[in-house]
Amino acid sequence: MSVLIFQIANFVLAALMYTLLGRLALTLLLGAGHSGFMLRAFTRLTDPVLWPVRLITPSLVPRGLLLIFAVTWTMIARVLLAVGFAASGALSGAA
Repeated sequence: MSVLIFQIANFVLAALMYTLLGRLALTLLLGAGHSGFMLRAFTRLTDPVLWPVRLITPSLVPRGLLLIFAVTWTMIARVLLAVGFAASGALSGAA
């Protein structure tokens, strides 16, 4: 059961990370002011995630770099999730 919980949490964090990377790539390619459908969809999906990132990221970081920090924080969360589950022995039965 703990392996299933790990897999679901890891999947959600991975989907979030790749969605943030997609928004970052589209913003770099199209520009932040572009009003295309895909960029608007990525923006609506990831804006709720950027609010807590603003709280934990120092305020001197420019707003344009906030997406990079969001991707970094989700990568760190995935690593900490794996380390935490492995350290507790919850993943020892997984092959």
